[in-house]
Amino acid sequence: MKMQIPENARLELAPGGKLRVGVNLGNFLLVNKDAASGELRGVVPDLALELGRVLGARVDLVEYPGAGQVADGAKAGAWDVGFIGAEPQRAEEIAFTPAYLEIPATYLVPAGSAIKSIADVDRPGIRIAVAARSAYDLYLSRNLKHARLMRAEGIPASYDLFVAQKLEVLSGLLPRLSADVSRLPGARILEGRFTAIQQAIGTPKARAAGAAWLREFVAQIKASGLVARAIERHGVKGVSVAP
Repeated sequence: MKMQIPENARLELAPGGKLRVGVNLGNFLLVNKDAASGELRGVVPDLALELGRVLGARVDLVEYPGAGQVADGAKAGAWDVGFIGAEPQRAEEIAFTPAYLEIPATYLVPAGSAIKSIADVDRPGIRIAVAARSAYDLYLSRNLKHARLMRAEGIPASYDLFVAQKLEVLSGLLPRLSADVSRLPGARILEGRFTAIQQAIGTPKARAAGAAWLREFVAQIKASGLVARAIERHGVKGVSVAP
């Protein structure tokens, strides 16, 4: 893929010829770390390498355990671009591209639950396990009126909290809940979704030229089929190229 790159955009995104890319290791759908080699693989590393190739820059993948920590890295100036869910709260510090990929988020309920639909969840007395500072935690924090969020550090820990405390609802990404439901006899995933996480590329807000060019980059990788091929190559289920 060839693109013209304004020099001021290149300097903002890859100063000194090095592109530091913030990566969320908590998003197991898009990035995985090889236990033996420590190498990162998945949709995000593939797209980061393509971004570096187009910019003519060396890529340094900066690892974080969760999306919240990636967002913190923008304030600290620890990365030049970050692959992270676009959310209004994060947009205070980060200039986001349109989404390149989206992941539906929904709820799982235990066996015997009286909750039949997503509309039934936001009621007094309902406790929802959620991965702290995830994009869907931020969404639910803005939108829930009555149900109570019970936060855990990371997606696996939110499942453990749901089971250990016998909570009424587990929130999460549909692909992960589809695996979790098989571990809990009688559990159900509620039909539909309460949101779709918009996976995007961001850069610190002050880098206006870089942000403008990144929007073009994302449009190109979607139109060229690069995102779709990366999803297929890594066998990722339950996600789709963003419209």
